[in-house]
Order: sequence, then structure tokens, then C-alpha cells
Amino acid sequence: MTTFEIIIIAVGLAMDASAVSLASAAAGFANNARAKFRLCFHFGLFQFFMPVLGWGMGIKFVSHFKTFDHWIAFFLLAVVGIRMIREGMDKSSEIHKNDPSRGMTMVMLSVATSIDALAIGLSLAMLDVDIWYPSVMIGVITAGMSFAAIKIGTKLGVMFGKRMEIFGGIVLLFIGSRVLFSHLMP
Repeated sequence: MTTFEIIIIAVGLAMDASAVSLASAAAGFANNARAKFRLCFHFGLFQFFMPVLGWGMGIKFVSHFKTFDHWIAFFLLAVVGIRMIREGMDKSSEIHKNDPSRGMTMVMLSVATSIDALAIGLSLAMLDVDIWYPSVMIGVITAGMSFAAIKIGTKLGVMFGKRMEIFGGIVLLFIGSRVLFSHLMP
């Protein structure tokens, strides 16, 4: 897997965390340096850790699935991508009454926005990709995009968040299709 492909996957995975960061900033919760740091750090940390966890689970089973691993990777990426697109098209909006950069709310948001990364880690195990470089890239890119989203969120508002989720889902569908077709073509 090339660095460019890893960056594309990382950007796709970072969309949920970026959307939450954007919405938090637009709602006025990320208004000081500590809140901004907490959001960026936690989202980046969880996005780093979850692919490692998924990869660890997947590496134990990879020998049993070698003949159809590309289908599994495509399915996982497609499910995640479609879910992200669906969530991005959802017109309802959730307003957080508590500061999302603190306590259990922060942990729950970090887990919720990184569940997709668990599936990516499993997919990377199926593709026999070493996990450490992609995981670091995913974590760093997520933290950076979250920081940028906070900056944008303070200026542009909540509306842009849903579009980021749709874009992230499209990116994951594209990567999943590329994985499938690269294994099916001679």
C-alpha cells in the first residue's frame, strides 16, 4: 500500500472526527486552547489505536480468508463508506449540551468516531499490510484535520460538517472499489 493510499484512507477516516470538531467549534465549545487540544489529541489517539486493535484481531484469522480477503476488505470499506454517506445526508442535527471536549463525552465521541478505523485495521490485516505506519498516519492526520476543522468551524458554522462525512464516505467507497478491482484484474 502506498503512502498516498494511506493518506487517502486517513483523510476518509478523519472526516467523522473533523465533523465533530467542526460542530463543537461552531457551537462554541472549542473556544480555548485546552478544549482544542483535548479534541485533537483524543481523536488522533483513538484513530491511531483502533486500526491497531482491528489489525490485531484480523491478523489471527488472515490465513483462513486469503482467497477472498479482497471481498472482505471491500465489504467493510463499503459498509463504513455508505454509513458515513447516510449520516452525512441525515438532516437532523444533534446539539451537545455538555462540553464535548471533557470527560466521558470526549471518550464516547472518540470511540464513536474511530469505530470505522477498527474496520480499516481489520481490512489492512486481510491485505497483509503492516499496521504501524498507517496507524501513525491516520492518528496524525486526524489530529491535524480536527484542528483545521475547529478553525473552520469557528468561521463557517455547522452546515459544512455533513458534507465532510459524505466526502469521507465517498473516499472509503473509492478505496474499497480499488482494492476489489486490483485483486480481480489479472
